[in-house]
Amino acid sequence: MRSLPILALLVVLSSCVGPPTPAPRPIPRPVPVQTPAPMPTPVPLGSDWRDWPVTPGDWTYRQDARGSIALYGVPGADAVLSLRCDRDAGAVYLARAGTATGAVPITIRTSTVMRTLNTTQTNGTPAWLAAPLAPRDSLLDAMGFSRGRFVVQQAGFPTLVVPAWPEILRVTEDCRR
Repeated sequence: MRSLPILALLVVLSSCVGPPTPAPRPIPRPVPVQTPAPMPTPVPLGSDWRDWPVTPGDWTYRQDARGSIALYGVPGADAVLSLRCDRDAGAVYLARAGTATGAVPITIRTSTVMRTLNTTQTNGTPAWLAAPLAPRDSLLDAMGFSRGRFVVQQAGFPTLVVPAWPEILRVTEDCRR
């Protein structure tokens, strides 16, 4: 029975204890205001075209009933540049995607040659501006052997900086046979 008074004392003392102190609430931090990302500004191109960034994309090559074709562009999207061997016509056609009224000159710059060609509108879909070249035209070799890249410039269209990959020479060789 001695434990009864001690137990009663413990009950009385426990009732004297106040409610537990709540844990301190974290101080809210200010939420940063989300501002929209600024529109990228075009990178000014330096005077040396060999330092310009390459136009996004890859070359693809395929053969068909007319000969062969190399297409340059972003995978899954329409090509922006093509090189076609048309065996029946005995010509290689350099073409870029787009439409224009009348002949629009196109300038090709390689590490060894710069030449301007006249293009004409094709009737296909998608639309192309094409310039014919003889299969043995030295411009084709210059494009294929240019140091890493070549440039395609045409008024009213973005400049294309295209890698000089083997697909260019494959199409050229297909038409030289």
